[in-house]
Amino acid sequence: MLPDQLSLEASIRDEEAEGILLVESREWLSRRPYHRQRVGLILLNSRSFVEEARRLGRAVELLRGDAPMVDLLGSWIAARADSSAPRLRGWRPAEREMRQELTPLVERGDLAWEENPFFLTDAGTFRDSVGKEGFRMDSFYRRVRQKSGILMDDGDRPIGGRYSFDAENRRPWRGEPPAPTPPRFPMTALREQVREEVETRFRDHPGTLDVEALPATTEDADSLWSWAKSECLEHFGPYEDAMSRRSRGLFHSRISPALNLNRISARRIIDEVVAMEDLPLESREGFIRQVIGWREFVRHVHEETDGHRRLRDRSQPVRDRPGDGGFARWTGRAWSAPTPPPGVDGGSDANALEARNPVPQAFWGKESGLACLDAVVADVWAEGWSHHITRLMILGNIASLLDVSPRDLADWFWIAYDDAWEWVVEPNVMGMATWGLGGVMTTKPYIAGAAYVHRMSDYCGGCRFDPRSTCPLTRLYWAFLDRHEPRLRDNHRLGVVLQAMRKRPDAEKVRDRATFARVTELLLEGRPLPADVAGKP
Repeated sequence: MLPDQLSLEASIRDEEAEGILLVESREWLSRRPYHRQRVGLILLNSRSFVEEARRLGRAVELLRGDAPMVDLLGSWIAARADSSAPRLRGWRPAEREMRQELTPLVERGDLAWEENPFFLTDAGTFRDSVGKEGFRMDSFYRRVRQKSGILMDDGDRPIGGRYSFDAENRRPWRGEPPAPTPPRFPMTALREQVREEVETRFRDHPGTLDVEALPATTEDADSLWSWAKSECLEHFGPYEDAMSRRSRGLFHSRISPALNLNRISARRIIDEVVAMEDLPLESREGFIRQVIGWREFVRHVHEETDGHRRLRDRSQPVRDRPGDGGFARWTGRAWSAPTPPPGVDGGSDANALEARNPVPQAFWGKESGLACLDAVVADVWAEGWSHHITRLMILGNIASLLDVSPRDLADWFWIAYDDAWEWVVEPNVMGMATWGLGGVMTTKPYIAGAAYVHRMSDYCGGCRFDPRSTCPLTRLYWAFLDRHEPRLRDNHRLGVVLQAMRKRPDAEKVRDRATFARVTELLLEGRPLPADVAGKP
């Protein structure tokens, strides 16, 4: 079993298995400068799983070492070559990188993959939803709803008459209803052990470790999900897109770290939300769309494109080594990762807009002067998590406006978030938060100026910039459209704003370009933006 396959239910149900071999590789945990919270989450859950499985009578071995997973497993197999060693089989990894690393064992016949049971939809359902325009989540989501009967009346009509209530789910939050306080978990000997280990063996990793904020056991995952159902889901829908410095998560469930480790199953989550008939429909539908819509969809996109290495039948460039997401520029020293095993590379470098700037040091905690960016970044490095709109419309939006490389930004997200795995982070960052994949899976770049941030958040209060006049995000927005107009002019969803951009006076376009140049220069140097960076109002 791999560290993201920690389903107690699935492992116990597999009656043919003589025992469980769980691999814990320090090389893998340090392949990138992962947030300490991510490392802690994985160690806590792996070791808790071993304890739980043993209590249920399973024979479990935790194979630990500094070497890569493939070497640890290879040595384990070699040590049993002269005995009647059991045949190793495992669930096919969700991550392409993990599959590539373990390919030599599969090719030698030492390891056999079985179908991964942790997703709800198959490739056939996904391919049936693909039209001439490409991969589209809405089409896939409708297909899954129709095929599964989830939130459907009489099998062929969606409850409420629509498949999506997204238009209703865009209210800003002004303090009411009160945002719930996330649960914390009791300190245990295992938590103390992991805390000490992360702060010694993984002391070079960035971020703050808070082990009491992390679900570790099956019971913890159950408790977190119970909290989400009782405290969050009623108001999740209407305030799904809201952002606030007063509440990092608002009414988001925070279940994704446990879900992506398979400590709780997607099937259970969906079934229980469907059964919550007293819950407002816009909240039920909005939450279910995140799970059987986006989560399943991005996994299929990643599989279908071979990790974005082949888009629309054209091969994409690939980086040689795993990236550090800007760690070296921030610290002034290279990340001292061991050499990765053969087959592991740095991922697809698909880049439809040829955005080449590195990740600004502001994403690592240097002050930018933009209150929205500084608040979200502080939240991420404090707990390895923020909700999906801050990821998309603050971090992804600002990176896109600054022409940050989609590959480098994906690496930063992979490093910074405790729920980030290759199959989820690359499509979401390269395909949605940026326009790195072009129109392969989304219909337009998700970019916005200051007006959106002001409308949907309280970040602008107390900021040195006025969202109505001096905030550079607005000029960066217009400069982005001007700069990339040749590649975007045929996009029908951008027709109105591109026309507006073309009508801007030449003097305003000059100021837009100057703002982009100055903001990019300062942020890449790690310097905060002065109040007049966009010029006088």
